[in-house]
Amino acid sequence: MKQYLVIGLGRFGTGVAKTLYEAEKNVLAIDIDEELVQEKIDANILKNAVIGDPSDEKVLKDIGAENFDVAFICIADIEASVMIALNLKELGVKTIIAKAVNKKHGKILTKVGATEIVYPEEHMGKRIAELTMNTDVIEHLKFTDNFVLVEVKAPSVFWNNSLIKLDVRNKYNINIVGIKKANKEFLPNPTANIIIEEGDILVIITDKKTVESFNKLI
Repeated sequence: MKQYLVIGLGRFGTGVAKTLYEAEKNVLAIDIDEELVQEKIDANILKNAVIGDPSDEKVLKDIGAENFDVAFICIADIEASVMIALNLKELGVKTIIAKAVNKKHGKILTKVGATEIVYPEEHMGKRIAELTMNTDVIEHLKFTDNFVLVEVKAPSVFWNNSLIKLDVRNKYNINIVGIKKANKEFLPNPTANIIIEEGDILVIITDKKTVESFNKLI
């Protein structure tokens, strides 16, 4: 079985690790933030994660990075990500998939050893734009076999409540990345104080199983 290494547990890294873990793949994650690592383990997002500075070659050697088939570099810090890509290449990791914040960053990562570059913010922006041009009740775009971006009517139980009060991430296992208001105004990355109103369309990221259960609320 292939072994996967996920470096960085921010939103992007967590999404990668969670998807692999739920697919029952052999995955190890690493992040320098002890509290963040423990939070992901406690939330059962993944089982195996270690604390350490992944830009340190010794740390990568200590976790046996050279034994992994695929490594995901999921951090935005340009200098650190470049060092990590370089070290992984020298350790002999064959497939290095790296997150880049812009094209210049991506070009540098490729030069030092990354085999594939992804631009998650650019990708997300395009997908959200495509969704907002479509007025269908539900529209979804697949990121992976289990991870989707969905456009759905706000259920009545959400009406007249703020996002912070609804606590949607913990209660419903969804991330709201945009809201299309009844007046057609689109709110990207809504703040916690935004009130959900009747007629709102929510743009959410979640897994297929959650979409099915969430649809029952509508």
